[in-house]
Amino acid sequence: MVKRAYSPKDIAGMSHKVLPLVGKWKDVFGQPEMGDTWFITGPSASGKSSFVMQLAKMLCGMGNVLYLSLEEGVGLSMQQRLERFRMDEVQGSFRIVTDGDLERLRERLKKPKSAKFIIVDSYQVAHDEGGWEYPKTKALVDEFPRKTFIFISQEDRGKPIGKAAIRLRYIAGIKVRTQGYRAYCQGRYAGQVSEFYTIWEEKAVEVYNTLGNAQFE
Repeated sequence: MVKRAYSPKDIAGMSHKVLPLVGKWKDVFGQPEMGDTWFITGPSASGKSSFVMQLAKMLCGMGNVLYLSLEEGVGLSMQQRLERFRMDEVQGSFRIVTDGDLERLRERLKKPKSAKFIIVDSYQVAHDEGGWEYPKTKALVDEFPRKTFIFISQEDRGKPIGKAAIRLRYIAGIKVRTQGYRAYCQGRYAGQVSEFYTIWEEKAVEVYNTLGNAQFE
């Protein structure tokens, strides 16, 4: 079957639900469409894990969040991060699982009142251990268009590790990169130009005072 061709008027008349971001979140990330894919990357010790937890807590105000902690599990570092960001305040909307099996996740997401936001940390571990090859990952995202998938990626020399991760980044509407305890939006919905989200103020001040902004802009 040949797909329909849309006119500009057709597209202008479409209605889209957006994430009602406010404050600094809106300034940096705009108001992306509900259900669009996020792809978050950054070097080690750049504040990525802390940013993801802050994002998760914010999203808990909009719906249930399921965090697939495949790389870190539920060990001491995760315990400390949950405490640091007071995730007990949103415990009714936030759950962590360490099972990265793709098919078991699909069955979980089919259930009534399942999570609206799914964070996969990291995509490389999901790919290698849970069967998340790119075609299967894309099929999962397409199967649940009303859910927002947020993929966390390892990187090497400034690029996501693995061809599957690189392909996944291309289709993501919201691309985020952390650097020096700041998060920068590189996606389709970027908010104000030159804005960034400060992940950890004290650490960011230390980094930028020592090395200078030019290395991170």
